[in-house]
Amino acid sequence: MSGQGLSRAEESAGVGYAVGAYLLWGFLPLYWRLVHEVPAVEMTAHRTLWCVVLLGLMTLIRGRVGEIAAILRTPATRRTLVATSVLITVNWTLFMYALVTDQIVESSLGYYMTPVLNFAFGILLMHERPSRLRLFCIALATCGVLVQLFAFGRLPWLALGLASTFGFYGYFRKKAPVAAMDGLLVETGLMVPVALALIVWWYVDGTGLFLIGDMKRDILLVIGGALTIAPLALFAAAMRRVRMTTMGFLQYMAPTISLLVAVFILHEPFDLGDLISFGFIWAAIAIAIFESLATKAPGTPDAA
Repeated sequence: MSGQGLSRAEESAGVGYAVGAYLLWGFLPLYWRLVHEVPAVEMTAHRTLWCVVLLGLMTLIRGRVGEIAAILRTPATRRTLVATSVLITVNWTLFMYALVTDQIVESSLGYYMTPVLNFAFGILLMHERPSRLRLFCIALATCGVLVQLFAFGRLPWLALGLASTFGFYGYFRKKAPVAAMDGLLVETGLMVPVALALIVWWYVDGTGLFLIGDMKRDILLVIGGALTIAPLALFAAAMRRVRMTTMGFLQYMAPTISLLVAVFILHEPFDLGDLISFGFIWAAIAIAIFESLATKAPGTPDAA
C-alpha cells in the first residue's frame, strides 16, 4: 500500500501499533531480568519452544496451515528460512547473554548500529551505489567501534554480533516472500527439535532450571514465547499502515528505551568510551535521517 492509499485513521492506528511494538522491545530486558539466573542458551531454547507452541495454535485458528505447507514445499524459500532460523537463534542467544551478564548498554549499541550496517550490506551484497553521505555514515560507525578497540582496549563484539546477525537476518528475510508470522513459525519450528532436546537433557541431567519446583520461573519462561510474538505482530500491522520514513524514525525507540533502562533502572555503567562510541553512531544515524529527508522529492509517496 502506498502512502497515498493510506487514510489518516489507518496511519494513526499504524503509528500506534509501531509505538507498541517498539515499547515492548525496549522494555523486554526488564521482563527477562526476572529470570536472569537462567543461562542464555536455556532462555533461548524456551523462547523458541513456547513461541512455536503459541504460533502453531494461532496458525490453526487463522487457517494458515496450507500457507505453511506451501512454504515447506518450496526449496528456495525453505533454504532461505534455514539461514534466517540460524541467524535469529544466534541473535536471541547473544541478546539473552547481554541480559544475564549486565551488558544491555552494549546490546543497545548493536541495535543502533544495525541500520548503518545495512548500508554496508547494500553496497557489498546488493551492489548498490552509495552516496557520499552514506559512506560517511559507515565511516562514522566504524570510528565508534575503533574508539573502543584502540582507546579502551576492548572490541564491542557483542554489539557487532547483534548488529551483524540481525542485519543478515533482515537481508535474507527480504528474499523470502512469506508473511511475518508464517516465516517466524517456520524459522523457530526448524530449531524446536534442538530446543526441546536440550530442555529434556537439562531436566534429566539435573542442570536445567525448568520444572524443578519454581513455578513462577516456569510461568515466566512460558510467557516469554508470547512476548516474543506480540511486538512482531504489532510491527507487522504497523508496516502495512505506516510510511517507511515514519518507521525509519520510530525504529530507534527500542534501543533508546533499552539504553535508558540499562543506565537509569538497572544501573549499568556508561563510561566515556561508551559515550564516544554512541556519539559516533548517533551522528551517523542523524546524517542518514537528514539524507533520507533531503533526497525525498516533495509529493512522492512512501511505500508502506
